[in-house]
Amino acid sequence: MAKIVLIGAGSHFFARNIITDILSYPALQDSTITLVGHVHKEPVDLVAAFAKKMVSEQGFGAKIEATMDRREALKGADYVLVAIKAGGATAPQAEREITNKHGVNESAGDTIGPLGVFFGLRNVPVILDICQEMAELCPEAILINYTNPLAIIGWAVSDYTRIKNVGICNGVSGTAGDLAKYIGIPKDELDYWIGGINHMAWFLELKHHGKDMYPLLKEKFKNPAVYSGPEAHVFGADIVRAEVFKAFGYYCTETSPHLSEYLPYFRKKPEHIEQFKLLMIERNMAEREKMRAANEESLRQQVMAKETLPTGRKNDYGVAIMNAIESGLPARVTGNVKNTGLITNLQEGCCVEVPCLADKEGLHPCYVGDLPPQLAGLNHTNINVQELAVRGIVEKDKTKIFQSILLDPLTAAVLTIDETRNMVDEMFKANKEFVKGWK
Repeated sequence: MAKIVLIGAGSHFFARNIITDILSYPALQDSTITLVGHVHKEPVDLVAAFAKKMVSEQGFGAKIEATMDRREALKGADYVLVAIKAGGATAPQAEREITNKHGVNESAGDTIGPLGVFFGLRNVPVILDICQEMAELCPEAILINYTNPLAIIGWAVSDYTRIKNVGICNGVSGTAGDLAKYIGIPKDELDYWIGGINHMAWFLELKHHGKDMYPLLKEKFKNPAVYSGPEAHVFGADIVRAEVFKAFGYYCTETSPHLSEYLPYFRKKPEHIEQFKLLMIERNMAEREKMRAANEESLRQQVMAKETLPTGRKNDYGVAIMNAIESGLPARVTGNVKNTGLITNLQEGCCVEVPCLADKEGLHPCYVGDLPPQLAGLNHTNINVQELAVRGIVEKDKTKIFQSILLDPLTAAVLTIDETRNMVDEMFKANKEFVKGWK
């Protein structure tokens, strides 16, 4: 019987989906699922009530625990799933006001760029602390990380700990659905092979019954209405990915609003944001709070209702890994892992997103080889930021953080060196509680 620890279980939407997915697999239905609060216990208790209700209704043998004691929870764990946001929601909002003032208009701000680097600055130390505790209390457990920035965190964990780890982002599966829709085939009939880095991986192969689908996709995209309308994607228009596809020849795994942050072409002027229809993902603090409150209320109503909770499978990659190991039934997933010669023209040791096979023996990342050089070139612009961010965070070095942001493609397209320094200084002041003792 596996012991699964979920740290950050107060995230209602995420935890509800993960628990539902775990309990959809027979091999995991007798697990101990320990929910660990990161900040407040009340949200964790609500998620635990949801999980206990599902277990009771379905007659599963799973044991559900809820605690704020992380060390106690980690004792004897087999899998540690982490989804946290150090500093809560207020820190990113304060930083966003600073970056917007300086003209660096990011969207999600959780991967690279000024917001992404500082997101890592807050989250990496917490996750390294978790790894240190795992080394003492459950050294053979697998860390399955969902916290952004995935690449920066994965690189830090791989370089500075001995904990087995994988970063999980389910965007590949979502984009496969988008592509199947554009092409006009069922999603489960689309075969693909990907490689790159998190939020900038590439569909290197795109096939239907063995036939290359890229020529058909190119033909479809000759009509801008296919990708530029409000219904093209869950976030609206998909123009950025279409433009990158036309220019570089391959489709990116990340959404248009996200991808626009990692390149210098789409957000350097306010009119570009309008031109590429990048407004839909922009949400202010009040809107985010409304969403959080709505998710909490929805969960509370589900727990209190007499109706049976809906079951089903979300096909989360992290849960699929656990099921493959526990059941012995192989699964192919996409994971973010250390580059140990997997992608041969990306930096050795960086964090890459590649196909992985999971089975009774664990997780086995797949060899991809060389990316097309234009794709490797785009990835390198982001890897440069990630490496300096990792070193800066672990070494508590403000200069390296500043330099990492100087290398950010969007920031470099908008600001001079002095302007970047002024912006970063303001961001350090806004994060003074997280940079005590830094040089």
